[in-house]
Amino acid sequence: MVLDKVRGSSAAKEKNRVGLFVDGPNILRKQFEVDLDELRKKVSEYGRITNAKVFLNQFASEKLIEAVASQGFEPIISLGGEQEEEGRSDIDVSMAVNAVEALEHGLDVMVLVTRDADFLPVIQKAKKEGVRVIVMGMDPGFSTALKNAADEVMNLEKFKKEE
Repeated sequence: MVLDKVRGSSAAKEKNRVGLFVDGPNILRKQFEVDLDELRKKVSEYGRITNAKVFLNQFASEKLIEAVASQGFEPIISLGGEQEEEGRSDIDVSMAVNAVEALEHGLDVMVLVTRDADFLPVIQKAKKEGVRVIVMGMDPGFSTALKNAADEVMNLEKFKKEE
């Protein structure tokens, strides 16, 4: 009987459609050293990843774009306007639109990898649609409001690259 329950929950997870959206300029920074491969493996525990996208700005290097693609993610290059500090520009609107569009095609779980409170409306929309929302981020700057709005929060410290 216990084995049936384990099998049942495992089968349910396999049926879950998972959308994984990574805020590249906010998360893929040298100081954080996030391992995308480990991140993808962890997220796949929630179900079948139907969307795995890393949002980058026009200042992203070809090497970074190639690394993102080689790790099984779709790199989405967004024009973010003015260049901000540390070579970043804002990709939030592009990521938010993609995440909301994915809801229209059916998701059971949405994973947002960001520290940015700008994604609160996306979380609210997803939850309104009955989608479970997981937020992955890290300090410094990990929004408390973002953490409180999510169904589950994970710290990205667990996904640092091994040296």
